[in-house]
Amino acid sequence: MSVLNTVPFEKFHGTGNDFFVVDAEDPVPDRPAFARTHCDRQGGIALDDSNRRGADGVLFLALESRYDPPRVVMTLVQPDGSVAAMCGNGARVAAAWAAERTDSDEIMIDTPAGTRRASLDDDYVTVEMGAPSFDPRDVPLESDEELVEAAVEGLTITAVNTGVPHAVAFVDDVDDVDLEAVAPSIRHAPLFPEGTNVTLASPDGDGGFRQRTFERGVEGETQSCGTGAVAVVAAAKRLGHVSGDDPVRVSPPGGTLSVTVPDEGSALLGGPAVHEGDGEADIVFRER
Repeated sequence: MSVLNTVPFEKFHGTGNDFFVVDAEDPVPDRPAFARTHCDRQGGIALDDSNRRGADGVLFLALESRYDPPRVVMTLVQPDGSVAAMCGNGARVAAAWAAERTDSDEIMIDTPAGTRRASLDDDYVTVEMGAPSFDPRDVPLESDEELVEAAVEGLTITAVNTGVPHAVAFVDDVDDVDLEAVAPSIRHAPLFPEGTNVTLASPDGDGGFRQRTFERGVEGETQSCGTGAVAVVAAAKRLGHVSGDDPVRVSPPGGTLSVTVPDEGSALLGGPAVHEGDGEADIVFRER
């Protein structure tokens, strides 16, 4: 591995789901190598006032302020070097980053999963997430049938795509499950040809859900997962655990999110997006 020079970055998090943000105008020739190097939780970047190294991904953002509302092109490169089609908390961070530069409270976000509209109220960001799909072609599944409350590698799973695939399991208490132990076999199950995120949910006793997610691309549990929170509510509606179009509170370890999954149309994800600090990172590339 060689170092070319440095690039400025900003660090944001959405309910603990943290990202390095790099302006796409600043060239990073090998984005996968950059993400693998700097997102590493053991040897990656740590801000001066934080002992937590690394991040859950790098957001490369290209602002197109000439549009009304302004647009930002979002590319999320994950710690394993892969590109995620959608990331709910990442989209909220992208909106906050773009809003800082445009003074706009409405931002359009272009992602590989489609264009999403975000609205801001101070540091609280609500973003459209698209319509969840249980269609096996959309998840995708190696099956012609939807996967709803089916046994997969020891858990009862409902599979849904909320921009990326999720295998959702409702359990009595998310803390009673060793997620790091049970998730990898589901994440790599042959039923999921592109792999899947693995999300646990349990009722919080007040109409909402607690959530834990093992993320594909991070290859471990994250403090929050926005697409996972939407998947929880979408699956809960499908199974009759909730009904109607009212917002549902979902609580991952890193905070609280608000999720609305209407009977028709786009789901909504709301929560805070927090700017943690700034720094500079080495630009690296892998020698061939």
